[in-house]
Amino acid sequence: MRFDLDDAQREFARTLDRMLSAADTPAVARAWAAGEHGPGRALWTRLADAGVFALAVPEAYEGVGPLPVELAVALIEAGRHAVPGPLVETVAASALLTALAEEADGSAGDSGGTTRYPRGTTASTGDDPEGPGGTTASAGDSPRTTPSTGDNPRDPGGSTRNADDTSKKANDTVRASDGTTGSAARAAAGFWLPRIASGRASVTLAAPAGGPYALDADAVDAVFTVEAEGPTVRLAAGHDPVQPSFDPARRLARPVPAGAVLARGRAAAAATARATDWAAFATSAQTLGVGLTLLDRTVAYAKQRAQFGRPIGSFQAVKHRLADVHVALEFARPLLYGAAVALAGGARDAGAAVAAAKVAAGEAAYDAARAALQLHGALGYTDEYPLSLWFRKARALRTAWGSPAHCRARVLAGRPVDRPVDRPTD
Repeated sequence: MRFDLDDAQREFARTLDRMLSAADTPAVARAWAAGEHGPGRALWTRLADAGVFALAVPEAYEGVGPLPVELAVALIEAGRHAVPGPLVETVAASALLTALAEEADGSAGDSGGTTRYPRGTTASTGDDPEGPGGTTASAGDSPRTTPSTGDNPRDPGGSTRNADDTSKKANDTVRASDGTTGSAARAAAGFWLPRIASGRASVTLAAPAGGPYALDADAVDAVFTVEAEGPTVRLAAGHDPVQPSFDPARRLARPVPAGAVLARGRAAAAATARATDWAAFATSAQTLGVGLTLLDRTVAYAKQRAQFGRPIGSFQAVKHRLADVHVALEFARPLLYGAAVALAGGARDAGAAVAAAKVAAGEAAYDAARAALQLHGALGYTDEYPLSLWFRKARALRTAWGSPAHCRARVLAGRPVDRPVDRPTD
């Protein structure tokens, strides 16, 4: 099967590329890593204006989705330009809230085109959002804080929205429900999903995986958590201080294990399964974009750097190394779009398709990072050189929302059992 984008999708990619190229995203990413969220939040507003976040939100909640193919297009561009922030987690939280609302309404599995993912799958296990080696933080007894109050998205009138005010309104909305978790889930979806679609609010999600971390909890309006016991979905009451991460632009913090309960038990498990797979899918797209930029920058550098009186890119060994990276990235691309088609069509093997895309994109981008460092030499290791923004991200995203081993296991689990081959006898 051949996967090809239509003219509108290609133009969408070109539009995002032009917008992000003009936004000086390396400077935005460095400011985000330093805890200065203003430039990043302004960029998120522009992405929302371009319709990116609405792609993850159903039409019933003022979105246009979920549209996984268009989401893949947008997140590839975000990865190519090293856009900071919980892009993946926003997609996953949207899927989580949508699933919880559908379950509460008794309409899951018969949503008239809104739900595009099969029920009954199991949640990913064994990987926190950063994965092994992605953070040096320990569980610790660090002091707990409330969400940051600065640099939040502007509302339609252009003013700055305060995160505490937004969270208070959301909690008031949940408390105004009839007290059941179904009512709380509907209230949370009705409050947050339209705001996510329009960019009036940003959210992040921490799933149960060896002590959950929430990405960029200090920069968002809400942190949703999934506790393994139950399982239980909550709107977190706050978060611990930000911890060190391999990628400084991926700011990790532990959510406070308290807050309004949105769902428990089977409903929480089914919603978490859907959200986890959408997170893995979105990570695959972002990772592919990271790998593409690493390759482009390395090819350009190989044409400029000279050794023995000629550009290093003219040497056959360098050409072969870069060709291998190119082949791996292009091999991951159809797997990504295949996963998008599976998600859109509600295919039974969508989880396995997502896992295949995740491992292919993660390994290809990781190999691109290794090749980039090898061919750039010492220059590539310096923090001041822009390459570090992408190769650090490639390492972190490789294990985020599913390690390579976990994804390979899911791919094998999703395959049909092969029948024994009848061998001819003499």
